[in-house]
Amino acid sequence: MSLAEPETQKALDTTESNAELLATRKAHFLPTAVHYYKEPLHLVRAKGSLVYDEKGREYLDVIGGIVCISAGHNHPKIQERMIEMIQNDEIQHTTTLYLNRFATRLADKLADEAPAGLDKVAFSNSGSEANEMALLAARNATGETTVINIQHSYHGGTQGTLAHCGHHSWRFRAQPVAHNVAVIAPNCYRCPFKKDPKNCHLECAQHVEETIQTTTHGKIAAFIAEPILGVGGFITPPVEYFQKVAEITHKYGGKYISDEVQTGAGRLGKTYLATKSLGIDADIITMAKGFGNGAAAGAVVMRNEIAEALAGKFHFNTFAGDPFQAMQALTTMEIIEEERLIENAHEIGEYVKNGLVELQKRHPLIGDVRGRGLLLGIELVKDRETKEYATAETNQLMELMKDRNVLIGKGGLFGNVVRLAPALSITRQQADQLLKALDESLGVIEKG
Repeated sequence: MSLAEPETQKALDTTESNAELLATRKAHFLPTAVHYYKEPLHLVRAKGSLVYDEKGREYLDVIGGIVCISAGHNHPKIQERMIEMIQNDEIQHTTTLYLNRFATRLADKLADEAPAGLDKVAFSNSGSEANEMALLAARNATGETTVINIQHSYHGGTQGTLAHCGHHSWRFRAQPVAHNVAVIAPNCYRCPFKKDPKNCHLECAQHVEETIQTTTHGKIAAFIAEPILGVGGFITPPVEYFQKVAEITHKYGGKYISDEVQTGAGRLGKTYLATKSLGIDADIITMAKGFGNGAAAGAVVMRNEIAEALAGKFHFNTFAGDPFQAMQALTTMEIIEEERLIENAHEIGEYVKNGLVELQKRHPLIGDVRGRGLLLGIELVKDRETKEYATAETNQLMELMKDRNVLIGKGGLFGNVVRLAPALSITRQQADQLLKALDESLGVIEKG
């Protein structure tokens, strides 16, 4: 029976109308809890790359919540293991104070996927917490406090991570700021040094060294960066940037933190962790989102000497490594391997990216197409010469895509970048559906 059939859907219909749900949100949610669309969606079911609203209408999910779905919604292998655990009355909550097979197996498998030398693992509930642990470990290991971050970056919503956030819209008044310094974003489309690939000499990487030399006492605790800047609008630096900056980071005594909360779990289509395929000499790697296929699970892997520097202190996270979350992350890793989803991310990612480049030839709204694997961005501009941000047009595009049963995301400081991050199991047919909907929707906007 189809998920969209009324007989199946009826059992999940809620007694509250969408208007009532919105009224309750307005009464009790914080004003920071915003929603997509003029008429917000109420999603109640999902399978693979498809999601369904309360009326049974089907949508192709090309953003996966917020870049969270890797193995696909409600994968049967995860469902089977979850049902088995419940039927066997397996313990729902335990901590690292006790032994648990799922957490230890997950740590072992994760260490196998990490670059050589990164074999110490800590678990968390989110990417924010994973990055907090990474920052804490780097500062403790080096004895320094200064962390270099990138403009337009985002590393989490906790106090410590927000101190390293490169967006004013995410930061708050009187927010405590740990010692940090921001460097210019390596944005090739909007290069602040007015360079192009033909005459680029990695001035953005050289800027990192100049910043350390002129704004610190000559030593740093860490440099933190995403392989692709997620919230920043999927800004995709050249591979050589990371390699050069890692060299600079180590020259000044710092630890390189690679934030793979959005880019991990095979999403970039080469290796499970992009740090490995990009050749980044990282000391610490963080992950979440696709790591647990949407479960509240995050992790940190780090070098042994950094972990050993934490000895003698006690660090505890109540829910980190809990059996159900650890099982979902472990099973997700198995699915990605068994179903060759990293290869699919590369193949379909290239197919979609080539399709976007073709759309760019026909639609002047598309200023830039970027990304790797199945983490792809489309920057919309009002004019290709001036590169004026097409924020309103991006909002309109999201509405038009929803009308065509395709859900996309957006990002960037000015909200003019379309973000595409479907499940790694997306098919070519579904990719064609995405490209067709984009073509039609962009055409509508350009016709006014």
